[in-house]
Amino acid sequence: MTAEQRPWLKNYPKGVPANIDADAYPNLVSMLQESFTKYSDKPAFSCMGKTFTFGQLDRLSAQFGAYLLSRGLEPGDRVALMMPNLLQYPIALFGALRAGLVVVNTNPLYTPREMLHQFNDSGAKAIVIVENFASNLEKILPETQIKTVILTSIGELLGFPKGTIVNFVVRNLKKMVPAYNIANTVSFSDALNQGKKFTLPPASGGPDDTILLQYTGGTTGVSKGAMLTNKNLISNMLQMRAWAAPSLKEGQEVMLCPLPLYHIFAFTVNCLFGISMGALNVLVTNARDIPSIIKAMKDHPISIITGLNTLFNAMLNNKDFATLDFKPLRITFGGGMAVQRPVAERWQQVTGCFLAEGFGMTESSPVATANPLDGTGRIGTIGIPIPSTDLRIVKDDGGVGGFGEIGEIQIKGPQVMKGYYNRPEATAETIVDGWLCTGDIGVMEEDGFVRIVDRKKDMILVSGFNVYPNEIEEVVCAHPKVLESAAIGVPDEKSGEVVKIFVVKKDPSLSESELIAYCKENMTAYKVPKHIEFRKDLPKTNVGKILRRELRDAK
Repeated sequence: MTAEQRPWLKNYPKGVPANIDADAYPNLVSMLQESFTKYSDKPAFSCMGKTFTFGQLDRLSAQFGAYLLSRGLEPGDRVALMMPNLLQYPIALFGALRAGLVVVNTNPLYTPREMLHQFNDSGAKAIVIVENFASNLEKILPETQIKTVILTSIGELLGFPKGTIVNFVVRNLKKMVPAYNIANTVSFSDALNQGKKFTLPPASGGPDDTILLQYTGGTTGVSKGAMLTNKNLISNMLQMRAWAAPSLKEGQEVMLCPLPLYHIFAFTVNCLFGISMGALNVLVTNARDIPSIIKAMKDHPISIITGLNTLFNAMLNNKDFATLDFKPLRITFGGGMAVQRPVAERWQQVTGCFLAEGFGMTESSPVATANPLDGTGRIGTIGIPIPSTDLRIVKDDGGVGGFGEIGEIQIKGPQVMKGYYNRPEATAETIVDGWLCTGDIGVMEEDGFVRIVDRKKDMILVSGFNVYPNEIEEVVCAHPKVLESAAIGVPDEKSGEVVKIFVVKKDPSLSESELIAYCKENMTAYKVPKHIEFRKDLPKTNVGKILRRELRDAK
C-alpha cells in the first residue's frame, strides 16, 4: 500500500515506529529466555497472594518441559492446557513451548462434546487440567489420543497453609470438584519434581513453525484451530510493545489480568507482552468475582488493565470500585467486543484513564488496531492499524472502499495466522491474497481511524435498511436505568425484520414504555426496538462476550 493509502501513519504517537522487526527473534522461546535472564529477580506472576519471579519461572518451566519429554512426547506433539488463571498456567505454557510442543488452549468450561472435538481435531497427546474439570475429561478420554494426564488443583502451588485451605474450601465446602476416576495421572507438583532428573535440550524451531493451536469460538460452523506461529506471536508482542513503548517503564509495570490466559487477548497482551517487558501480571482466577478484582487492585499498584466492555461495566457498577486509588493506572486496553461509549466515558471519568479500544481476532494473534495512548485516542473507534499492519475496507461488490464507505474490514500483517489446522478450504475463504477477511463491517475516516459497524452475521435488515446491533445497544445502555443490553433481529411480516432488545435493568423502576420513548428520542424510527424483553442476566462466553446467537436461537 502507498503512503496515501496509510493515512493512519500521521497519527502515530511520537516514538512509535511504522514497522517492527518481525525477525527479531528466531522463535518465541528465545524471547522468553531473554526476559528470564534480564528480569531474573523481578516478580513475573502473582495469584492469590503467591508470587513467582522470572528466575523461578525459568527454572520451573524447564523442569516441566523436561518432564513432558520424559513421557515420550516429541517436538511438534500437541499438549492441551485446560485451567483458569493459576500460577500453573505460565509454567505449563512455557515448559511446553521450551520442549518444542504445540500448545492447545482449552476453555475449562467446555462440555465433554466440545472437549472431544477440540482434542481429536488437534490430535492432543497430553493434557494439563485442573481437577474441577476432570470428571468431564473422564467421559471422553478413551475416545482421544491423550495418554499423559497431569492433574492440578486450585491451591497446589500456593504453599502451606494457604493452598491446603483453598483446596479444602473448593473440594469440601463449595463442592466444586465432581468425583472422577482417571488412571495413571500425575500431579503437577510431581511432574515438576520428576522433571529435575532430566535436562531440557536447547530450544529449536523456526519462525514459521506452528506453536499454538488457538481455537475460534465456533459461533459459525465448527470450531477451528488457528495455527499461530513463532513469527505471528512474536510480531504481535513486538507490535504491542512498540505501540505502548512511550508510555512504558520496563521492569516496573504491574498488569491486572482478569481475562483468562487461555483466551488469545490475555495470552498475547498480558502474558507475552508482559513477559517481554518485565512486568508483573496479577492473575485473577475468576473474572466474574468483581470483589476479587478490587482486592487485587488494592493489593498492587496496577498500571495496566486489560478487559472487555462487560467487565469494565461490572467494575464501574460495584460501589467499592470508585474508592480505589487510580493514580498508578496509566493504560487500559479494551478489546474482545465493542466498547460502548457510555462505558468508556464513565471509565475515564471514574479512573482518569482513557479506555483504549482495539480490534483483532484469534486469527491475527489477536491485535490489529489500537487507539493511540498519547491522549489522541477516540472513544467510539477501534483506533488505527498498529505497526507493520495494513487495513482496508472492502465493499460488497469487491471494490476497496474510500473514506466514509462501509464494508468488510480486511487486514494484512505478520501477525496473521498461517491458516486453520487441517481446513484448507476454510483457510482459503478467510485469507485471500494475504488479506485476512474479518467478517466485521467498518468504516475508515480520512485520518485512518476506524469504526466498527458490526458483524456481517449480526446485521438486522429492516425494510431494506441495515441496522447494526452495536448502535442499538450503545444507545440503550446510555439510559441511566440500563445495566446491559443485546439487540437481535426477529422476523416481521411487514418489514422483514424488526429490532428486539434484551435488557438487564440497573434500576427496577425502568418500564418498557420509558425505554421505548428514550429510543425514539435517540434513533430513527426503523431502528427503534419493537420488542423488549427484560432479563436478570444475558448469556455470555466465559470471557464475557454477550452471545447474541443464543438469544436468536431462543427467541
